[in-house]
Amino acid sequence: MSFLLPCPQCGPRDVYEFRWGGEQSQRPEPGSSQETWAQYLYMRSNTAGVQREWWYHRMGCRRWFLAVRDTRTNAVERTFWPDPSQGAKPEALR
Repeated sequence: MSFLLPCPQCGPRDVYEFRWGGEQSQRPEPGSSQETWAQYLYMRSNTAGVQREWWYHRMGCRRWFLAVRDTRTNAVERTFWPDPSQGAKPEALR
């Protein structure tokens, strides 16, 4: 299924220009247990509804951003740059 995904830098583009990066989740602290890390790395909630997701614009500006998308309809509510004050490293987003 194809839909338009609005890149915060480039504007609306076909979803085939992007790579889905997964659901947004809170990264565990470095000293967390192996179980906590396994949960973070491999388990997904697979929400049927609205969720925040990472997307990479591989055929455009080549930047990571977040999207709020309804997984049932692929309707995108909004896209935005991650907030570095909440743990996003600016150099990793370019």
